[in-house]
Amino acid sequence: MTNLIDKLQRVPLREVWRHEAYDFTQWLQENLDILNDTLDLELASAEREQAAGSFSIDLVAENSDGQTLIIENQLEKSDHDHLGKVITYLTSREASGAIWIVKEPRQEHINAMAWLNESSNADFYLVKVEAVRIGNSNPAPLLTLIVGPSIEAKVSGKAKQEKAERHFIRKRWWGQLVSNPLAKSHNHITPSMATWIGVSSGTRGLNFNYVGKKNICGAELYIDRGEDSQDENKSIFEQLKLHQEMINNQVSFPIDWQRLDNRRASRIIINLEGGYRSTEEEWPQLQEKMIDAMNQLEAALRPEIKKIKL
Repeated sequence: MTNLIDKLQRVPLREVWRHEAYDFTQWLQENLDILNDTLDLELASAEREQAAGSFSIDLVAENSDGQTLIIENQLEKSDHDHLGKVITYLTSREASGAIWIVKEPRQEHINAMAWLNESSNADFYLVKVEAVRIGNSNPAPLLTLIVGPSIEAKVSGKAKQEKAERHFIRKRWWGQLVSNPLAKSHNHITPSMATWIGVSSGTRGLNFNYVGKKNICGAELYIDRGEDSQDENKSIFEQLKLHQEMINNQVSFPIDWQRLDNRRASRIIINLEGGYRSTEEEWPQLQEKMIDAMNQLEAALRPEIKKIKL
C-alpha cells in the first residue's frame, strides 16, 4: 500500500502562471469556485482591470448579497505598495471587502490585515497561493487563508475603539477641570487618560485625587504607602476617623469613609452623580461641584493629616 503514496511537490508559481495579470488573474477569473471554497464565499461576476481612479483593480467581484469585493493579486512576497493598493481600491469602489492573494505573506502584513479587520466595517482576506503537484501530475493551485474576518475580531476591534474613545474623552475632561483656576491644588497637572488625577498631601502615600468615571465623579483622600503597607494604611485611616464627626461637619457634601478591609489601601471619598459620559454641556457644572468638594475636603483633612503618627 505504501507504494501507492506519492509526495506532494511545490512548483514555482512562475512556471504555472508566467505573468501575474495575463495568466494568474485570468485563471482566477475563470476559477472563482476555488477561491470561494477557500474563503467560504459565493463570489461571482468577476471583472478584470476595473478602474479605480488612475489605477486598475485586478478583479472586482460580487458576493451573493450583491456587495462588491476587490481582489488584488501578487505572485511575490507581500509589500507595502500592494497593501496600499488594497486599501485604495476598496475605498475607491466603496467595496465591502478586499482579498489580497500573495506568494508569501510577510508578518507585518499579516498583522496589518488583522488590524484592518478589527478596525473597520470592511472584511479583509489575506490568502497565500502555491502551486503543487503529485508525482508527474499537472500542477494544481493551493490557496490558504492566512487572515480573514471574524465576529470575534469585529467585537474585539469595537471594544478597542470604545476604549480609545474613552481615553480621549477623559483627557478632555481632565484638561477642562485643571484649567479651572479654582482647582488650585491641581492646576499644574498635565491632563491624562486615567480615571483619576492626584497630588500629594505632603505626607507620603496620602494623595488628594479627583475621580472621574462614566457616571460618577468626586474627590478623595487615597491612602496607600506602597508595598507591605496595609497595616500602616489602616492605622492612618483609623487616626483620621477619630475626627470623623468634626470633619464631616466641615464639609457640605456626604463623605464615605472606606477602610477597605480586603484591600491594601483605604480612602475617604465624596461621590457625586455624573461623569465624563455626561454631555459636555454638563461638564462645567459637574466639575465645579468636584472642585468645591475637593477644596472643602482638603481644608478639613490637612490639619489632621499633620497630626498623624507614623
